Amino acid sequence: MTKAFSKIAVVGTGSIGGFLGATLAQHGQDVTFIARGPTLAALKSGFTMIDAQGVRHTPAVKAAAADEAGAFDLVILALKAHQIAGAAATLPRLLHADTPVLAVLNGIPWWYFHKSGGAFEGRSLGALDPDGTIAKAIDGRRVIGGVIYAAAAVVAPGTVHVTDTKLMTIGEPDGSTSTRSAAIAALFTDAGFKTQVSAEIRTDIWTKVWGNSSFNPVSALTGAGLASIVRDEGGCAVVRAIMEEVERVAGRLGITMRMSLQKRIEVTQSLGNHKTSMLQDIEARRMPEIEANMGSIIEIARLVGERTPMLEAIYTTTRLLARTVTESGAGAQP
Repeated sequence: MTKAFSKIAVVGTGSIGGFLGATLAQHGQDVTFIARGPTLAALKSGFTMIDAQGVRHTPAVKAAAADEAGAFDLVILALKAHQIAGAAATLPRLLHADTPVLAVLNGIPWWYFHKSGGAFEGRSLGALDPDGTIAKAIDGRRVIGGVIYAAAAVVAPGTVHVTDTKLMTIGEPDGSTSTRSAAIAALFTDAGFKTQVSAEIRTDIWTKVWGNSSFNPVSALTGAGLASIVRDEGGCAVVRAIMEEVERVAGRLGITMRMSLQKRIEVTQSLGNHKTSMLQDIEARRMPEIEANMGSIIEIARLVGERTPMLEAIYTTTRLLARTVTESGAGAQP
């Protein structure tokens, strides 16, 4: 068992954060969930992870508010992208001088152009961090990018159901090989993840957002699961059109996707009729990750001079849907 990090904090205890923290704790790591309000109260009563076989696990995780938790050796940031700015003021309390922040996020991350090189080096994306709040709270030198493929859902406060594989890719923004990235990879490998350290983490980010920017909003708008979208000729055509646009935007940044468009669709179809996180949020009347998965790509497209009419149409309608359901007052807010 790897003990390179004696204390680990997980900020963001939704489906992915809960899954990661619970799995690490299950494999002997000292994990604290950082939360507040009703979520913190629920976590202090315990955490349950239901695996793909329906077996319930109750690993020994801790829970604390950010202002009482102290500093950690590793912080895993698993909040939804639009929640990070609101939590930014408290994040420095969790960090000592050398604490890395593993940002396991959907979509394009706020740090995307940090150490990217090229014409947009250091540029902030207004869709993600419009006033620089996140960048001020988390020094870019701390950040390690993370991409995870896993199907999981929160079924009750403090309970996550995991139904898919555990694939994790991490990488330094500058593409270097570091001691800390190797240690984090070993941590997750020991916990049963298929883990790799990537020298091209941005390519890995685009490969995942390729699906999140297309399947997720179509799922949210229609209520359809992944396999149902692929089987529907019209739905799949919309997805393909978005994916073609996104691939062209990525190409303008020098990114070549790790698989063909058809293969990416097949990989998604293999997940079965899983409800995307965006659909789960709409059904729960929570704000989904629209800007990270679509708005940021549209912003980048305009920077590089690429047109994205289908993506923009789906972005606009999904944003309207999200505003409608969250402003109705009938459900939980993020």
